[in-house]
Amino acid sequence: MTQDDDFLTGRIARIPAPEHDADWDRLTTQARIAMTRAYAPYSNYPVGAAALLEDGSIISGCNVENASYGLGLCAECTMIGALQMNGGGRIVAFTCVNREGEYITPCGRCRQLLHEFSAETMHVRTAKGATTLAALLPESFGPRDLEMTDTETT
Repeated sequence: MTQDDDFLTGRIARIPAPEHDADWDRLTTQARIAMTRAYAPYSNYPVGAAALLEDGSIISGCNVENASYGLGLCAECTMIGALQMNGGGRIVAFTCVNREGEYITPCGRCRQLLHEFSAETMHVRTAKGATTLAALLPESFGPRDLEMTDTETT
């Protein structure tokens, strides 16, 4: 398989990290590819997600529903699972799309999940344009809040 094959199949593709801004077109394409793999027989609302990592790689995911509705997984959840399975990393840019390929904004639960794996400054592409995760999840609580100082451990 070549890098082009990876791009077309939605697998992790290693691309050079942009100097100052995400390649939103490429990231959106990956989210749209992921959306085509969604399992959404109950809501009929497929979602695809894609994230650019600090090392320049792209990871994607899709929603996976379940007959027990509360057990469904958001696209962000499957994407984060794939991130961990492929060695982890920090997200610098993220987007997700619906069936029409339109940008949608992650729910609160997914914003918190993204925060757990975000780089210091993470950007999110929404229907209104790019913004920071901090703007979507102000005064958030995350792993950095749990770091103990030397004085706390003695």
